[in-house]
Amino acid sequence: MPQIILPAHIDSCLPAMDFLRSHLAESHAGILGFVELAVEELLVNVATYAYAGTCPPHDGKDSHWGQLELGFRRVSMDGVPSLCVWIRDWGKCFDPFVESPSPDTSLEAEDRPVGGLGVHLVKNVSAHHCYSGEDGTNTIELYFKLENVEN
Repeated sequence: MPQIILPAHIDSCLPAMDFLRSHLAESHAGILGFVELAVEELLVNVATYAYAGTCPPHDGKDSHWGQLELGFRRVSMDGVPSLCVWIRDWGKCFDPFVESPSPDTSLEAEDRPVGGLGVHLVKNVSAHHCYSGEDGTNTIELYFKLENVEN
């Protein structure tokens, strides 16, 4: 299971994309753009919310404070080969799939407020998504169907 630990900052998007490309470009080129879009949006959410002003002060006990973990693994969901990509952080609990407002996509682009489409896009480019918050961690898993994969 390839994984990487990065600082929970927007500046980590570039090394995260490099990590994904180095591991997925050759074998999963067909879904790489969707994976990159979803991961970048969720990394921005972690940087913005997980360690934002309301989080408890760091007590020195958790070596992962202020960091995020990005990784992936191949799985089978109901017999369908899929790529599971996860993002984990150790900050404030935040489920973007529940806590982010749903955008009004019936409005024209110029009538919509700035922002608010990221989680909507994540939901639409992944086959399945889930959040779990336990033991002081937030974990988001995204599943992307793998096409033309021999088992």
